[in-house]
Order: sequence, then structure tokens, then C-alpha cells
Amino acid sequence: MDKKIGWIGTGVMGAPMCGHLLDGGYSMSVYNRSEEKTRDLVKRGATACSGPKEVAQNSDVVFTIVGYPSDVEAVILGEGGVVEGLSNGATIVDMTTSEPSLAKRIDESAKSKGATALDAPVSGGDVGARDGSLAIMVGGDRKVFDAVRPMFELMGSNIAYMGPAGAGQHTKMSNQILIASTMIGVVESLLYAFKAGNDLNEVIDVIGSGAASSWSINNLGRRIVKGDLNPGFFIKHFVKDMGIALDEARRMNLALPGLALSHQFYVSAMAVGLENLGTQGLYKVFSNMNGIDDM
Repeated sequence: MDKKIGWIGTGVMGAPMCGHLLDGGYSMSVYNRSEEKTRDLVKRGATACSGPKEVAQNSDVVFTIVGYPSDVEAVILGEGGVVEGLSNGATIVDMTTSEPSLAKRIDESAKSKGATALDAPVSGGDVGARDGSLAIMVGGDRKVFDAVRPMFELMGSNIAYMGPAGAGQHTKMSNQILIASTMIGVVESLLYAFKAGNDLNEVIDVIGSGAASSWSINNLGRRIVKGDLNPGFFIKHFVKDMGIALDEARRMNLALPGLALSHQFYVSAMAVGLENLGTQGLYKVFSNMNGIDDM
């Protein structure tokens, strides 16, 4: 492959996504704040870098997927960040779920260096990241999207160009709003079935293939039944996403009471120390409310 790729953020999602590009034959430079999280990728042929600027200096396309908008800003726009190391004609692709307004600032900053930027948040969790089946929602210049698309195709199976800078992030907010209320339904549905004496996997077999079918019931519902609350996507990051969506809704003078309710339940999960569980950890909040210890 002729393009050199940089990757910043090798956590639960980022490591397997980066791995798919490595498997696709791309030359990779990687960086993560916790260096040990890059070691497996380095063993597979990636080159470790000392910081975001160095990654950019060695790359034609730099992908980032970090935790919070403040991390995105620091890694891309901050001192020693990606923009400082960008060469003319390079591209930044931020795959973090972040603020649409920040995506626009990154786009403007990249252009000031003769470079380009895409905001490309993803959906599909750790399973989608490992399987290369993510949904990828992209904002930015259409020609840049077309040039990067072969790389996206190594990571995802549902890749969509949504419009100018920030459009990918707005689409991801729509995704998160839908998931937020759906997760309440998943947890309440399973708690009801449990109290009624049903076999929970049999219930999921039926309702997961009918009108109530969703990725959440078929994947996260199964994890709840197994007692697996490990993160495919952290509660603390989901609370961040819902907060962004609520802020954007306020700016648009839009009332989203269902999202606000879901947000409060997840804030409650964080208040009792569940922030590092997966989003299916909401089950703990509802089961505790009902005096249920285990299903």
C-alpha cells in the first residue's frame, strides 16, 4: 500500500480497527497514552511513536479514536498535536464520537496547513470493531471521503457519507439517542421476563427476530443473561455522548425528554461506581431498584 497510516488511540475499539488496516497491508505508525496498549500492534509490524505530532510527521492519513472531546482537542489541536505535524495534502480522520462544532474546527485547522479532515464516528461496539463490521458515518469533503473509503472498508460494512464537516458527528448523535432509550427497553424487557419465570435466551430468540428486534437485545441482551457486563462501550463514554446530544438539542431548541431520562439513569450508574462497565451495565441500576441480585 502506498499510503502511510497513523493511528492514535488503541483501546477497546481502536486496537482491532488499527489491526484491520495492518492486515490490509498498510504501513502503520501508532501512539497511545498507555504505551502497553500498542505492544501487540508493534509486534505485528506497526511502529510506535512518542506522540501525536510524530505520528502525523510519519503519515499521509492519521486516524484518531480517543475518549472525550477534550482528548480529541488535545491530541489533534493541542501543543505537540497532529496538526503541528501534518504535511501538505495529509488527512486527519477522527473516529471518536465527539462534538460537531469541534469537527468543524478540526476541518478548518487542517485546511490552514494545506491538509484535510473527516469526522467519522462509528457504531457497532467492540464486536463490530473486531469483526470489521462497524457502521461508519462520515462528514467532510466528498473527494476526501472517496480517497479514504478503501481504508474504511477494512473496518466497516456500513459506510456512509453524510455531508460536510460535522455531519458524521450529528449522525452519530442520532444513533446514540436511539440506543439510549432502546437500552432501557432491553433491561426492562429482560427483568420482566425473569420475574415471569421465562427462559431469557428463549425470550431473546423470539423477540429478537420480530418487530422488537434490535442490535442491543440480540447482542447486549445476551451478555446481560450471561452476566457479562464488560465494556464493548463504556458507560462513562455513553454519558459523554448523551451529554453532547443534549447540548446540541438545546442549541437547536429541541426537546428530547426520552434522552434526558436515559441520561439520568446512566448518570445514576456512574454515581454508584459502574462507569467502567459496558452500556449493558444499566441492568445493575434497574435490578437494584427491584431488589434483584442475579438473573
